[in-house]
Amino acid sequence: MTTVADVVAWVEKRFPPELAEEWDAPGLAVGHPAQPVAHVHFAVDPTLAVIREAIDAGADLLITHHPLLLRGVTSVAADTVKGAAVHALVEGGCAQMAAHTNADAAATGVADALAVALGVSVDGPLVPAPGHSSPVGGGRVGTIKPTSLTRFAADVASALPATAAGVLYAGDPDGIVATVAVLGGSGDAYLDDAAAASVDAYVTADLRHHPASEAREAAMLRDGKPYLVSVSHFASESLWLAAAAAEVASAFSVTTSVSTLNTDPWTGRVPSSPFKE
Repeated sequence: MTTVADVVAWVEKRFPPELAEEWDAPGLAVGHPAQPVAHVHFAVDPTLAVIREAIDAGADLLITHHPLLLRGVTSVAADTVKGAAVHALVEGGCAQMAAHTNADAAATGVADALAVALGVSVDGPLVPAPGHSSPVGGGRVGTIKPTSLTRFAADVASALPATAAGVLYAGDPDGIVATVAVLGGSGDAYLDDAAAASVDAYVTADLRHHPASEAREAAMLRDGKPYLVSVSHFASESLWLAAAAAEVASAFSVTTSVSTLNTDPWTGRVPSSPFKE
């Protein structure tokens, strides 16, 4: 009989918690370690809709990328956001755990899945994890078949799940992209690392105005690179789920499923008109 504790131990061996950032909170958040597990559901976000999807799928354990309780709460009353999630999980007999920045940094985790989807031949991590050998660390750096920035951005859009915001890019539309850095999730803290890696383009999510603007200004003092490609946070971190689900199904006598819900918070977009580059 497989238990919650068995799957948690496997996940933490596969995506070691010591790889997580200090502020992170991966691991088991809800559920009894001794609870039997027959079905495991995977998703990016532990939203109420995802929790209901997991319970409807018969899941005994929900593994998400983002932690349910990342920031401190003082109540899990059922009329609060986090409380409603906890109550739904407990009442539905479904445990919940997260593999977050540890899954980002681990070999063949979130970063590698994003790189593979974008056709990047990986050379190593963008930010190596101290004390670990390649390719462990934040993000990935590698090469692609040379193409224009416009074409590359279109390829990125095609490779990722569709979202309302789509894909944005900054730089010369006809500029050649042959070397790429990728980092799933919010990546503007690593703009300097992408510049130091001398890549042609940096793909990440949640690029804010001021960091992105300053990075582009700095790039123009050099050769105009790296170009920036900004994508959906959800989309950039969704691509590893299927492989992780397959690995868990292979490791245990359990069945697995992957969420079909798009948990990107944006539901619509009105293009600026007219827009000229």
